[in-house]
Amino acid sequence: MRSYFRLSRTHSYSLLFAVPLLLLYEAGAALLGGGGGAALRNGADVLLRTLLAAGGITGTAAFTGVLLLAALLIVLAERRRKQVPLKAGVFGLMLLESTLYALLLGLVVGTATAWLLGGFGLRLAADPAPVAALPLPQALVLSLGAGIYEELVFRVLLVGGLRGVFRTSGLGPTRSGVFAAVLAALAFSAFHYLGPYGDPWALGSFTFRALAGLVFSALFLLRGFGITAWAHALYDVFLFLARGL
Repeated sequence: MRSYFRLSRTHSYSLLFAVPLLLLYEAGAALLGGGGGAALRNGADVLLRTLLAAGGITGTAAFTGVLLLAALLIVLAERRRKQVPLKAGVFGLMLLESTLYALLLGLVVGTATAWLLGGFGLRLAADPAPVAALPLPQALVLSLGAGIYEELVFRVLLVGGLRGVFRTSGLGPTRSGVFAAVLAALAFSAFHYLGPYGDPWALGSFTFRALAGLVFSALFLLRGFGITAWAHALYDVFLFLARGL
């Protein structure tokens, strides 16, 4: 198990594990969007596309190609520095680990939200978000997009970037990680109230998402991007499947 936890945190395993999630989302978005996929997009996906479009990178093929190329270059750079043996069993255990986190997330974060707000006598109920009214196929595709793109934006870019800034300012690694995780969690929660499929504002849902953001940030720092992305995607998938029952 020590070998598994060491290998699964490497860039090689983390990024290669995330690639199928990216491809599943893009394929689903293209299929349900009438071929181009433009009609069905996760909000973080749209944000990244807007930023890259400013640099002249437009279109789904170019956008996805840039992400895949970046992942490939990172993996190759790591494998030039050290040998990372690729084993199918490790990817299987990563999927099992991600599934376990996805199943536990709602219980743990929901309980923590109830304890936190209930102790202050505050309202816990939240109105359903517009995305909850989407047909199940669209909701499932957006769930996959949330896993890959929200984790890319709020964990890789925001947590990783803020932690780097705090480290250069003289903070130690632990404090830098904590401060970055808290700020990113608040931004992650606030992001869900933007756009046509955003949640209606409610303190309960904001608190839940902020705490979930803290959990995802901790998971990213401890277990890497791939497992965090799949845990997020599977949690959303399980949630929509349960609502459909």
